[in-house]
Amino acid sequence: MYGSSVSGKAVERRFPMAVSVIEHEATTTASPAAVFALLADGSTWPRWSPIGSFELLEPGDAMPEGVGAVRMFHTGRVHSKERVVTAKPNETFAYELVSGLAVREYRAAVTLSPGESGTTIRWRSTFRAKVPGTGWLYRRQLGRFIGQTVEGLAQGAGSVLG
Repeated sequence: MYGSSVSGKAVERRFPMAVSVIEHEATTTASPAAVFALLADGSTWPRWSPIGSFELLEPGDAMPEGVGAVRMFHTGRVHSKERVVTAKPNETFAYELVSGLAVREYRAAVTLSPGESGTTIRWRSTFRAKVPGTGWLYRRQLGRFIGQTVEGLAQGAGSVLG
């Protein structure tokens, strides 16, 4: 007999969506403290990023927008709810998406490195698309948005708090 047969339970195979990575970097003349101050104050984001408005839903530990803080950002029809997971003053600020986009496991970490002429800002975001075949679209759209955000942060820190 040619062919094959399978006995027992049916096997369901799920292939996890690939992790998408977005990385942007910029340098500012501002100190790491000045950059961190903007990151840790969501009310400033609409001034230096493409974000339309901000709302603090739940305060965090140690500082209002520290670890555990839940923040809501509105940009057009998109309302993204984020939870702060790392707030190391002058070094690292990280958050994860709670809701608002059709992605899973979204996490962003912003690392600040002091240099001779200011601060290097490195923004790294990772996520998995919820819908198969849409990762490239989110990577493109979010990549553009995050790029504008990083550039705005560098300029905003240099002019406002530098």
